[in-house]
Amino acid sequence: MSGDDKLPSTDSSGADVEAFLRKVAATPVSMAPGQRGRLIFALDATASRQPTWDRAAQIQAEMFVETAGLGGLEMQLAFYRGFGEFKVSPWLAQSAPMLRMMTSVYCLAGETQIRKVLSHAVNETRNRKVNALVFVGDCVEEDIDQLGSVAGELGLLGVPAFMFHEGADPVAEFAFKQIAKLTNGACCRFDASSAHVLKDLLSAVAVYAAGGRKALDNLARKRGGEVLKIAHQVRGG
Repeated sequence: MSGDDKLPSTDSSGADVEAFLRKVAATPVSMAPGQRGRLIFALDATASRQPTWDRAAQIQAEMFVETAGLGGLEMQLAFYRGFGEFKVSPWLAQSAPMLRMMTSVYCLAGETQIRKVLSHAVNETRNRKVNALVFVGDCVEEDIDQLGSVAGELGLLGVPAFMFHEGADPVAEFAFKQIAKLTNGACCRFDASSAHVLKDLLSAVAVYAAGGRKALDNLARKRGGEVLKIAHQVRGG
């Protein structure tokens, strides 16, 4: 891969981004003909996440737009906050109700509940296949072995977890990488200065969940810019 194909340098290192995209390209997409891809978009809504919550709301709306021409994407929002509060939305195929829901949520101090996120993804895919779990968070305050147990179950069901780690907490980094490994997913780190990278990576996951590798290449030809660079990296993998 030439230097021109690399993403801009951010706290998400170029190597991390490239490895993440290679993993996306290598992940099989399994869905019945005529069905939409299904993606659970899960977020940490504890107090430390407030500065980037609105940005995440805008990004998820754009994920719907990117997949509309592929037969679309069904997305479910899941989030936790406060004292044991864990909420999920209905499955939605339009961005407007999801955006309204996200913009009505405020972050609230509390401990992480990532195990609930993983368990929910297990239960949902037992009812009907989920193509991917996306999680955005910045810390882990749970037993990592217990998280690994549920992540392993999710992996056996064929649901990759794409873990987006905001910041540089080493415990969270270790846990997120373990979850990604056990589910055959991927993990990538970002911070406030690399929000554009997060946007493009999330778009790549959404498009790939909805339409596979060919759909990602088509998006790159249409959009150009950073998405084209991403597609070059995926092809290089």
